[in-house]
Order: sequence, then structure tokens, then C-alpha cells
Amino acid sequence: MARVLVVDDAAFMRMMIKDILTKNGHEVVAEAADGRQAIEKYKETQPDVVTMDITMPEMDGITALKEIKKIDSNAKVIMCSAMGQQAMVIDAIQAGAKDFVVKPFQADRVIEAINKTIG
Repeated sequence: MARVLVVDDAAFMRMMIKDILTKNGHEVVAEAADGRQAIEKYKETQPDVVTMDITMPEMDGITALKEIKKIDSNAKVIMCSAMGQQAMVIDAIQAGAKDFVVKPFQADRVIEAINKTIG
């Protein structure tokens, strides 16, 4: 079981991921709607894994990923991207993301990414 921080600017996307995770025995310890919140919630909750949207207001997911990695070099972050964001996904992997999941979410793919990341 993983303790997960879910980051997405769309509330329904957070709800979808939360639903997938809880149904599969993981715990969502916090949610954030942008990169700045994500960093604060990361410090507060010290989750096992973060699911991070790439495109968000205030601070995008890649910038937040880099900041979280500065706080905790062992942070495990899975990026979530829409189709057609391949260049950003490459940036994210280079910045230290462990995996990425493409929207719309496939439940089994989300769980596979979480299990692989915490494995």
C-alpha cells in the first residue's frame, strides 16, 4: 500500500485518481491543485508517491517536480499528461520523474505505475 499525494488542477481528475487508488488499497494522504500547493503538501505529508499533472496554473508540474526533488532527492513522482505532451514528459523524466501516465486514466495503468514506483 502506498501513501499518495494527488496533484491536478482539475478536481474531477483528482477524484478519478483518488477513486482508482483507494479501490486498489492505496491511501490518498493529500491533494493539491497546483505546483505550489504540491510542494507544501509534500513537506506536510511526506507521501510515498506523488501523481503530478504537468499543465497547471501558478506552477507547472515539472517545476514542482524539480522543487520536490530538491527537498527530497528520493521523492517518487509519477507525471500525468494529456496526449501530445511527449516533449514535456521527456523533460519530466530527465528532472527525475519515475513514470508517466497518459490521460484519460486507465485504472490498471495507474496502479501499474504506482506499484512499479514503490516496488
